[in-house]
Amino acid sequence: MDQDQHRIAVVYATEQGSTRDIAEFIGTELSSRDAIVQLADIDHAPDLSNFDTLVLGSAVHNMKLLPAVADYAHAHHDELAKKDVWLFSVGLAPALRGPIGRRLGRIVPKKIAALRDDIDARDYRAFAGRYDSDGISLRTRMLYRLLGKGRYGDLRDWATVRSWTDTIARSLRLPPARSTTITP
Repeated sequence: MDQDQHRIAVVYATEQGSTRDIAEFIGTELSSRDAIVQLADIDHAPDLSNFDTLVLGSAVHNMKLLPAVADYAHAHHDELAKKDVWLFSVGLAPALRGPIGRRLGRIVPKKIAALRDDIDARDYRAFAGRYDSDGISLRTRMLYRLLGKGRYGDLRDWATVRSWTDTIARSLRLPPARSTTITP
């Protein structure tokens, strides 16, 4: 491993795959900028002593990050305090439309804000994921419609994910991408 290359761990917790897909995209983008990137789900997170930066991602349920991420952050609190940590979540809120939905989508839920602040994350970004109506209660579907005439399907905005990844890369002073990556 080249000592001059920045070492980045991209660790995620997912339930339906959207968070994993976004973590993979971020990892690929950062790798294309000559960083050494290791992608891992939270249950197989690497030893943080081998990395300069951690990009930590989680699905959002009930306005909280998944319990595995909160547990990980608390268990590794001292290590995280010494790292450059970037936090992202994947959920429904960023996809809400209409005046009320957009306003609600910009609010960082209290439990997520508390974890973000506890680990002193350099930045936090919420991304939309895939949202399917299968298995969703009628009450939840109605609430979703009321909050902004919600739509279903793949609501991920890859340009926004790439823009945030570019922010990370610029902050770390990584070189420009070696080649153009393809949006999933």
